[in-house]
Amino acid sequence: MENVLFKTLLVSIAAIFVSSLSFAGKAKVLLVAGKKSHGYNAHEHNAGSLLLAKMLNESGLEINASVYYNEENPGWPTDKKLLKGIDSVVIYCDGGQRHVANNHVGAIDALQAKGVGVGCLHYGVETVDGEAGDAFLRWMGGYYQLYKSVNPHWTPHFETFPDHPVANGVNPFGINDEWYFNMRFRKDMKGVTPILSAVPPLDVIPEKDHHHNSTPDARAAVARGTLQHVMWVSENEDGSRGFGFTGGHFHDNWLDDNFRKVVLNAICWISDVKIPADGVASKAPTLEELKQNQDYPEDLSKIRADKYAPEINWKR
Repeated sequence: MENVLFKTLLVSIAAIFVSSLSFAGKAKVLLVAGKKSHGYNAHEHNAGSLLLAKMLNESGLEINASVYYNEENPGWPTDKKLLKGIDSVVIYCDGGQRHVANNHVGAIDALQAKGVGVGCLHYGVETVDGEAGDAFLRWMGGYYQLYKSVNPHWTPHFETFPDHPVANGVNPFGINDEWYFNMRFRKDMKGVTPILSAVPPLDVIPEKDHHHNSTPDARAAVARGTLQHVMWVSENEDGSRGFGFTGGHFHDNWLDDNFRKVVLNAICWISDVKIPADGVASKAPTLEELKQNQDYPEDLSKIRADKYAPEINWKR
């Protein structure tokens, strides 16, 4: 009996050891998901973060991703142990005055000083001017600035890409989303490389001023036909990396291969993980996977996925 117990103990210890080795040396990514927001299939911070983490962990690359989401008290992680040893943090949350990073600038500065990369998705690229806005410029080179930037729903067509690892394997594509533009960037775009850029149509924003929907500066830029950068990466003076991705309003857009790939590439890049020449591989989520972990009661009429994946048998 003692021999059996001893052998069982050895097997358990060996399993723990092998499990720990499987994560040893892998880049550690923490995705911070914000609170529920816009209704079914929109601003799905937790569900989207969980999908991205799953794809990263199944990519075969040297990366281990996890998600922090506190449904009762959403925001920045309260347990400092979760931040220990991370290589990057990706924030997917409502922005502006509600941004989870606004009251934790010092903590994120400290992480960046250790080389931790910072990325923000969709509304998470918007913050307030002042301490937080200046921090976003340090962390990722740009942000959505109230009364300057705008947030229309439109379908840009991304035709050309820079010679940059984050663009590896990304093919020309067009997709409807709430693509913010006319962002505030660092002076002279220092250290900033645009990844996804397009020229918005003339009718993309209304003529009447609005703090989010239409600003004089944005209207003038559209009238000039100025190329707008809706995703970018930054190489920072301290050697850290960052990125901003303004898409991500619609949860079902994760079905699009190029949409997924460019974000997965960016997360790997800020984590200092080598990106394959054809980009980070991932499978399109199934309908069941899309439905999982959403914040609101199921409403399949809100899913537009058939536009992007007609081969899937959508059961309404």
